[in-house]
Amino acid sequence: MKITNDLTSLMPSLSAVQELFKYFSENGIIIGGVAASLLGKPRLTADVDAVIILPMEELPRLIEIAKQVGVFPRIIDAEEFARRHHVLLLRHQESGINVDISIGMLPFEIEAVERGKVHQAGQLAIRLPTPEDLIIFKAVAHRPKDLLDIQAVIECHPHLDKKRIQRWVKEFARVLEMPEIWDDISDWLK
Repeated sequence: MKITNDLTSLMPSLSAVQELFKYFSENGIIIGGVAASLLGKPRLTADVDAVIILPMEELPRLIEIAKQVGVFPRIIDAEEFARRHHVLLLRHQESGINVDISIGMLPFEIEAVERGKVHQAGQLAIRLPTPEDLIIFKAVAHRPKDLLDIQAVIECHPHLDKKRIQRWVKEFARVLEMPEIWDDISDWLK
């Protein structure tokens, strides 16, 4: 597993994922460590994470097109796993970088992809969530590194739509019965 804080080594896999998005009407965004590094502060990351809005019936087509751009399933029965867990586990063949594509279906995920913006990363144009939506994704994931990413994004974006963040994070906290999802970040947004 390659871990890097230099996005240059991730460029071939990011480029492949961006190419994949084109086949699906740009219905995807890059999230995870790459987005956190570009919207907040650079940090180590070992993979490329994305969300794509796609009906489950399109999963076989996604897998086939991914192969055409050099991204292959990294587990046996990747399609069945994706149907159960809503994440397609892939690997960019050339670079060896893992690519995890979440199959977005929730209203928040649909909104986040629709609100996505293109950012330049060197020569590559990458679709990222808004800073607010990245904070929401990270709050739900709620690992220590996600909380650090949230702090960095808040520091880098002083004019956030805090009401949007609060509305969605509180809703996820309620549905997941995890009040700490909101409680742990609420003071940072004051």
